[in-house]
Amino acid sequence: MHRVHPSASGLDLNLLTALDALLTEESVTGAARRLHLSEPAMSRTLGRIRKALGDPVLVRSGRRMVPTPRAVALRGEVREVLRRARGVFAPPDTLEPATLERTFTLLADDTLLTVIGMRLLARIRREAPGVSLRLLPEGPDDSHALRDGRVDLDLGVVTDVTPETRVEPLFTDDNAGVVRAGHPLLDGPVTPGRFAAADHVTASRRGRLRGPIDEALDALGLRRRVVASVPTLAAALLMTAHTDLVARTARRLSALQIERLGLVAFTIPLDLPPVPISQAWHARWDADPAHRWLRARIREIAADLGGTEAAGEAPDEGSGVLSG
Repeated sequence: MHRVHPSASGLDLNLLTALDALLTEESVTGAARRLHLSEPAMSRTLGRIRKALGDPVLVRSGRRMVPTPRAVALRGEVREVLRRARGVFAPPDTLEPATLERTFTLLADDTLLTVIGMRLLARIRREAPGVSLRLLPEGPDDSHALRDGRVDLDLGVVTDVTPETRVEPLFTDDNAGVVRAGHPLLDGPVTPGRFAAADHVTASRRGRLRGPIDEALDALGLRRRVVASVPTLAAALLMTAHTDLVARTARRLSALQIERLGLVAFTIPLDLPPVPISQAWHARWDADPAHRWLRARIREIAADLGGTEAAGEAPDEGSGVLSG
């Protein structure tokens, strides 16, 4: 089969449209009419095509023009090349979640993985049974996970944002202290002094022992003792359930765990920033229909959990959503 090699022959790819019209109409007049050109312009274009291909393409036969053998051989290939080229610039097909087959990787604090992941999985099983979720816990070296393509979405308090990272605020949650039922701290009003005097456990994937709580206590001339740092909130809540330690959490996101562990939540008597929950992704996924569908599902779930107000500034603790 003859092959069209535009880059090798110097053929302008725009000439393929003209060549297709000429081979279809087998007439300069007809091709000009099809492409809304004048006959002289079409004749000049045919001249350029002949020079590029080294073939007459169309030749006079009586009162009509007929294609050369090479032109006949090229007709199908030219049409296919044009079809594929137009497909590159065509809008993407409408997404059909029911037929979508894809695996999405989500990175989040363990509480978010449970609360949002559980609801998201239910939606996916109902709407897109061919989709799988890979849910990953946060780690100390996740700052480039979106850039490297290891993660599709990062959920939580989004920090270390790169220029190509897109961040969408989902909702804000309230800080709450958590203790076991019958904890001595509950015997009276929880004042800053009594709160600071208790022993604390903090959740931090980087193992940090200080955060916004300590900064707020510093402003009051108070200091607390953090006796343990654990990598996940689930571990902190379990320790709290069986000791006299005090933990900090996000009130709405941890409501289910608090109830199941028999814990008691209370208002921390300090001026603390809210917990801003966002979803973040790399710019490469902005227009991807499947990724847009996933983000929309998470947006809807987040609206049910806590509203859709903007999240504001994230506390810089380096430990995701719920450290403190």
